[in-house]
Amino acid sequence: MNLLFFLTPKQDVLYIYEDFTLRQALEKWSNQRYATIPVLRRNGEYLGIISEGDLLWGIKNIHGLDLDASEDVPVSSFPRRRNYKAVPVTTDMRTLVEAAVDQNFVPVVDDRNVFIGIVPRTAIIKYMLRRMDSSSETTQFSTRAVKKQLMQAQS
Repeated sequence: MNLLFFLTPKQDVLYIYEDFTLRQALEKWSNQRYATIPVLRRNGEYLGIISEGDLLWGIKNIHGLDLDASEDVPVSSFPRRRNYKAVPVTTDMRTLVEAAVDQNFVPVVDDRNVFIGIVPRTAIIKYMLRRMDSSSETTQFSTRAVKKQLMQAQS
């Protein structure tokens, strides 16, 4: 299975650029329900993720609570507690699933490390459930077929 089957393309993903100010990031992020979003360079290169907590702790610890000054604070000045590793578009399913275990989404990059989208963990789980369901149906069908053959052989 190709990971592109699960990909949410960049144009449908909320992301910010590293040179966004705190105010720009907060405005873009407002009314969204994401705890983490990708951070990119202007050339599209994937740098990592930033979380709501990273911004909140940065506001408190680095910049005080002066939101008027947020227009001059670049998002790149905020330390990030963790980072989501991106995978290349050629990644196999096992590696994709392993990455999704610890991340809500898996960022996907091309061979130049340019961000092309994300694979949400929910898409992988739904795919696995469909596979389990179809596997279960096949097993049930096979079991019924064997029982039927046994009954016919006995009569």
